[in-house]
Amino acid sequence: LPISLSLNNAPFLEQLEELEKMFQEDHYPDNEKRREIAAVVGVTPHRILVWFQNRRAKWRKLEKLSVKGNRKYPTSSAPLVP
Repeated sequence: LPISLSLNNAPFLEQLEELEKMFQEDHYPDNEKRREIAAVVGVTPHRILVWFQNRRAKWRKLEKLSVKGNRKYPTSSAPLVP
């Protein structure tokens, strides 16, 4: 049987939701925590390690863009003209 690559795959979305929840709790899970997450999600601890590395990279990129955006569009209510 062919493997479905559809993103409508409920187990995949549940895994992703679980991983995102874990990421919010801790960006740097230790080896033991990665093993626990792997058991819950149903993949190898190495896959969890790689997922967290990629997720941290995405997080840093979004943080950097957010900081740039704040400089470009100041949220301060102070008038620009003295």
